[in-house]
Amino acid sequence: MAKINLTVHCATGESPAWDAAARAWYWVDIPAKRVWRLDTAGKARSWDLPEMAGCVAPRARGGLIAGMETGMYDVDLFDNGTVATTLLGKPADLGAGMRFNDGRTDRQGRFWSSTMFMDMSAAKNIGQLYRYDGNGLSQPVVSGLLTQNGLSWSPDGKTMYLSDSHPKSRLVWAFDYDTATGIPSNRRVFANLADHVGRPDGAVVDADGCYWICANDAGALLRFTPQGKLDRRIDVPFAKPSMCTFGGPDLRTMIVTSIVSGKPEDAEWGGSVILLNPGVQGLADASCAF
Repeated sequence: MAKINLTVHCATGESPAWDAAARAWYWVDIPAKRVWRLDTAGKARSWDLPEMAGCVAPRARGGLIAGMETGMYDVDLFDNGTVATTLLGKPADLGAGMRFNDGRTDRQGRFWSSTMFMDMSAAKNIGQLYRYDGNGLSQPVVSGLLTQNGLSWSPDGKTMYLSDSHPKSRLVWAFDYDTATGIPSNRRVFANLADHVGRPDGAVVDADGCYWICANDAGALLRFTPQGKLDRRIDVPFAKPSMCTFGGPDLRTMIVTSIVSGKPEDAEWGGSVILLNPGVQGLADASCAF
């Protein structure tokens, strides 16, 4: 299974998303306040943002939607290297020292992301999960999160996955999901990474309905069946994989971002972005429809 290093290095690479219309991937480098784009010809370029973005997703009308430090924003990227941002909504809890983190669209094109307190050593469980749709930014949908991650949906959209990657949690939950209203219910533990390796970071569901989670600190991708059974592990060349998603014309290419660990043995690959073929097909994420 070939791993292609894109020779792009990020301090905290996060939130890769495939834009089928643009035939390109987008992702962010959080502390660098930067968004990256990679097209299918292998050309990469970046734009500087006015503040940190924890996540991005393509919008159906073009451009991106982003969860940032001060709210959710429209983000338009221009060929001359400039960026235009428009505030879509700001939750009341987004105070000093906080920002949005992991985010993804559901199968109906609603955009989801949660807030977090950036100093993880403080272990403040004040993060809250929000939905953005035709009614604007929702009230908190899930509360009490330390470091939210792992958003993804089953192929039929009726199961929502969510994780908390903080060392004090390391849990992945599943919810029943009402596709008509965008309301999750019946929260239960889907996987506890304390029983496996690493911490659960970003994730994606494949066409078989299996859930791929980046095992941060363990240098691996773990695939769980819909029943919560670990059935595959792929080791990656960096210690801290942060998020993965499928893309490419046939949705068989996986892009994986990573975080610089600061460890000498991780100096070459830490923060890299790679492409690999895991041998399964992915699903096309819906662009944000609102």
